[in-house]
Amino acid sequence: MIIEFGHFALCLALVASVVQSIFPLWGARHNVLSAMRVADTAAQVQFAGVAIAFAALTWAFVTSDFSVTTAAVNSHSGKPMLYKVTGVWANHEGSMLLWVLMLALFGVLISVFGRMIPMAMRATVLSVQAMVGVGFYLFILLTSNPFERLAVPPVDGQGMNPLLQDPGVAFHPPLLYLGYVGFSTAFSFAVAALITGRVDPAWARWMRPWVLLAWSGLTAGIALGSWWAYYELGWGGFWFWDPVENASFMPWLIGTALLHSAIVVEKRNALLKWTILLAILTFSLSLIGTFLVRSGILTSVHAFATDPERGVFILLLLALAIGGALTLFMWRASQLEDGGVFAIWSRETGLLANNLLLSAATGVVFVGTMYPLVLEVLTGDKISVGAPYFNQSFLPIFGIVMLGAGVGPFLSWKRARKGDVLRRAGLTTLLSLVLTVMLAGVLRLKDPAGLAGIFIALWLAVASIQDLLVRIGFRKVPFATSLHRMIGLPRSAWGLYVGHFGLAIAAAGVIAVSVWKVEAIQTVELGKPTQVGQYEFTLTRIQDGKGPNFETSIAVVEVTRDGAPVATLRPERRWYPVERKPSTEAGIVTLWHGDLYAVLGDPSDSGGFVTRYYYNAGVPWMWIGAVLITLSALISLTDRRLRIGAPSARKTPAPAAAPAE
Repeated sequence: MIIEFGHFALCLALVASVVQSIFPLWGARHNVLSAMRVADTAAQVQFAGVAIAFAALTWAFVTSDFSVTTAAVNSHSGKPMLYKVTGVWANHEGSMLLWVLMLALFGVLISVFGRMIPMAMRATVLSVQAMVGVGFYLFILLTSNPFERLAVPPVDGQGMNPLLQDPGVAFHPPLLYLGYVGFSTAFSFAVAALITGRVDPAWARWMRPWVLLAWSGLTAGIALGSWWAYYELGWGGFWFWDPVENASFMPWLIGTALLHSAIVVEKRNALLKWTILLAILTFSLSLIGTFLVRSGILTSVHAFATDPERGVFILLLLALAIGGALTLFMWRASQLEDGGVFAIWSRETGLLANNLLLSAATGVVFVGTMYPLVLEVLTGDKISVGAPYFNQSFLPIFGIVMLGAGVGPFLSWKRARKGDVLRRAGLTTLLSLVLTVMLAGVLRLKDPAGLAGIFIALWLAVASIQDLLVRIGFRKVPFATSLHRMIGLPRSAWGLYVGHFGLAIAAAGVIAVSVWKVEAIQTVELGKPTQVGQYEFTLTRIQDGKGPNFETSIAVVEVTRDGAPVATLRPERRWYPVERKPSTEAGIVTLWHGDLYAVLGDPSDSGGFVTRYYYNAGVPWMWIGAVLITLSALISLTDRRLRIGAPSARKTPAPAAAPAE
């Protein structure tokens, strides 16, 4: 009965989304207040319906109701409770239900917390949001019904992919969807702006909090996905330029450009058309990511569906949403006029250059991801585009983006003094060069490409600190005054500094592990050491054990340096009897400068064991940087200015008439 009630609630959400997509838009068009108010009520009913449906499916997994096909195929009574819950979205049907739950969540948040948005604009935004929902509700109910029943339920379920039975799955997909689906708000605001013809600083301020929330969620989701791949897949890396990884990275890149472009609209009423186009493209890339994962054209641990018919349905939705929005943009863009005028040497120009470079970087990733798929569809030929292409084409562009991110704060709005900018950039360059040379000498680093990357990371970090010191008047005013100014900085300014500094730290970590990682893959016997860089790994014993739903072999690996003990690693090799699949759990010990990493493989015919040992330099800094980047958006979200309307221009009062003589 609970399952049928959940199915009914999902149908109710579809009806509410249809109502929400029609009546508020009609009311905004004809200025009918009662019709516009339907948007808030319908958004709340829609969210309630989806939440009930999601709770009903969760109930089926928690209680092991294997009369529900989704639970029977993706769960098992012997799984720990955590993985019964995470199993709800670790499959195609459940993940799509999570998708529309996030969509409805953003709609209800706008209806509740968007009261400062004028009724006509809010009604139009929620109407567009609901139009997206209608398509995906139909997709779920017609092709991916999570509540489908089995006529003859099995005694027990088939279990879940062992790779997904990990605590990271509890957070990675929801956060990723928070970003993917959250960018639908930017799409809705952009389409609403084109419909109403209103694009101004107030519009940018209404949109920016939702973009910040989605961007922070996507950042955290990507970072958690990389972390999960790092410790769970056992190959010693964190990113493989997998098409599904790229599917989440592309909207992050273009969403970053959107955040910066929205600032220009808010501050200077410029780049209006460009900002709207970026908002449309950001969500369009999210939809393309959804298509890649669920179309059946990719085989990946990340992919959910292998049914081409579902892919055709999503492709149709994608064509309607993206094609409709871009057609509307072409029709209405000529009617939008930018109000801000700025010089070549200005912050507006710097942010525009940043946008163009990020867009170019996105284009590089898009071509490398889609070209093999398109070629296979057209000719049947299968090719792969791997890391060499992305490293050689993407990394130089992104390196320039990081340099530009450091220069941007040096520039003033509207017009900057060229001499001041060059002087500050020169000082930053000198300090960064000195620090790079010192690091190279102390750590004995020699790789030119790696040192160039470290220089760029240091450049951004030094530039961020330098701009902060200039802004608070360090050494130009008393220390107490500087401290007071620093405490009083707007939260959005702190978000900028934390984000840029976090990017510098993350980039340094990525460069270090990419260039200075040391690995050794071999078959070893108990007690025989293996040299990995400056460390010595020794497999001392193998212990057998049992987990809640798996059997495990745990290796004990002692790590020493110059004869002194450093750490003990315990990598595992697990076997899941229900799923009849193995998985690995890497043994990792984190030091301040890198990770000691060990993976246990299969036993060899000679009586030894296949092992993988790594020293991964810089990895902790990569994760610290990712946390700081995520926090930067959340810090900016707390800025009071994003909770109030944009200031309206004040009219200068007419001078008083001169007294009559």
